[in-house]
Amino acid sequence: MSWYRWDGEDLILACHLQPKASKDEFAGLHGERLKIRLTAPPVEGKANAHLLAFLAGVFGVPKSQVSLESGESNRQKRVRIRRPRQLPALPGLAPRPDA
Repeated sequence: MSWYRWDGEDLILACHLQPKASKDEFAGLHGERLKIRLTAPPVEGKANAHLLAFLAGVFGVPKSQVSLESGESNRQKRVRIRRPRQLPALPGLAPRPDA
């Protein structure tokens, strides 16, 4: 399994989150997941909210188009990005097959 897959026009990411990092950034792969470092602490949903906002900015969509599908209280998360407008340079990330 890859760290991402397309579901129609939506992009599904399998992520490994590292909260309380020195800066927000993609940090390569962690096994079969995309490692994401975030400055937010892992308390009261702050890291999750920060993750969704970070991904919305990177993929050029409103925050309402990014949702957490699984992993609310875990470092391993699955995130859906509805109709991403831009794709960052990430290892192996390919455009939607029918685009």
